[in-house]
Amino acid sequence: MISAGEASGELYGAMLSKQLKRNWPDIEIFGIGGPRMKEEGVSLLAPISHVLGITEAFSHLFEIKQTFRKAKSALMNRKPEVLILIDYPDFNIALAKKARSAGIPILYYVSPQVWAWRKGRVKKIASLVDKMAVLFPFEVDYYKNTGLACEFVGHPVAENINIQESKEELKKGLGIEPARRVVTILPGSRPNEINKHLSTIIEVANKFKNEYPDIQILVPLLSGTDLNGRIPDHIKVVYDRTVESLACSEAAAVASGTATLQTALVRIPMVVFYKVSPLTYFIGKRLSLVRFISLVNILSDKEVVKELLQKDASADNIYTELEKIINDELYRNDMINCLDRIRQIMKDRKPSVRVADMVGEIARW
Repeated sequence: MISAGEASGELYGAMLSKQLKRNWPDIEIFGIGGPRMKEEGVSLLAPISHVLGITEAFSHLFEIKQTFRKAKSALMNRKPEVLILIDYPDFNIALAKKARSAGIPILYYVSPQVWAWRKGRVKKIASLVDKMAVLFPFEVDYYKNTGLACEFVGHPVAENINIQESKEELKKGLGIEPARRVVTILPGSRPNEINKHLSTIIEVANKFKNEYPDIQILVPLLSGTDLNGRIPDHIKVVYDRTVESLACSEAAAVASGTATLQTALVRIPMVVFYKVSPLTYFIGKRLSLVRFISLVNILSDKEVVKELLQKDASADNIYTELEKIINDELYRNDMINCLDRIRQIMKDRKPSVRVADMVGEIARW
C-alpha cells in the first residue's frame, strides 16, 4: 500500500510503482494517489489532496477525514505486506500508528521536513517506522541517534532529467519559435498555488512583452490543472513538459517547491517566489527552523537564488531579478556554478530502484 498526499509525492509513488512492477510483475499495489499512479497499475482508494498551507486545510477537513477512513479500512482489511508513506506527515503519521498496531511493516519514503519545522516529530516517526529513505544527504543526521535505519537515496526528479536535444530542438518540440529566447514561469502544481500566483505571472509576462518582445514566456503545468481565466496570447501554456520547458530557457521564475530542484538540475538560473494566506505565512514564519525556503539555497546553505515571498513576490521584483539573470553574465555564471554543485550531490542515484529494493528487503521477497 502506498499513501501519497499531494502532486509531487504522487509522482514519486508512480515512479516507485513502475519499478516495483518491474521487479515483481505479479505485485498488487493499492493506496492514495493520482492519475500517474493509476497509469502504473495502482488501485486507488482516494485521490491526492491539493491542500496547501495551514489555513487552507480547514475547508478540506471533511474530504481529508473521509480519505483517512478509506485508507484505514483498506489497511486493516487487506493487510499489505508493506505500507509505503510518501511525505504528507500529519495524515501519514496517523496512518502509521494504525499500521503499527496491526503489525504491518512501514517504509517512509521522503521524510517530512523535520529540519524545517516541528523537529520533535523525529522521535515519533522513529517509533513507528521500520525504515526511512531520504532525498537529501543532510537529512540522515536528523535520524542518526533514533535507532531508525535511514538511508540517503537521492531525489526522484533527477531520474526524469535526461535532456539530449539542443535548445532549438526543444523549442520546436514545444511548438514555439526556435530562434527566440525563452523565460519559463512555474506557478506551482496545486490549483490554489496557481490561483494565488496567476495575476503575478500575467503581469511579469506583460512586462517582458513590452520590454523584450523577442522573449517567449512558457508556463508548464501538470495534466489536470489549468490557468483559470483568460490568458494573453503571449503566454504559451504547455502540459507535462516542465523539464523540456526549463531546459530551453534563459531564466526561470519558480514557485518554491520541487520545481526549484528540477530547475537546478537542468542548470537554469532562477528566481524563487511564493505566496500563501497571511495567517499561514505568519504561523509558518514562527515555526520555521530554516533561513531559506528553496531547496537550492537549503542544499547550498547560502543564498544562491533570490527568494521573494508574500508582498516581495511582486511582478516588478520578479521581473527585475529575471532581467538581471538574463543580462548580467557574471551574476548568471556564478549562479550556474552553484547549481552544478547540487547536480553533483544527485549524480548517478536512482531512488526508485533503491527504494523498490528496500521494499523487497522489508517484505523478505
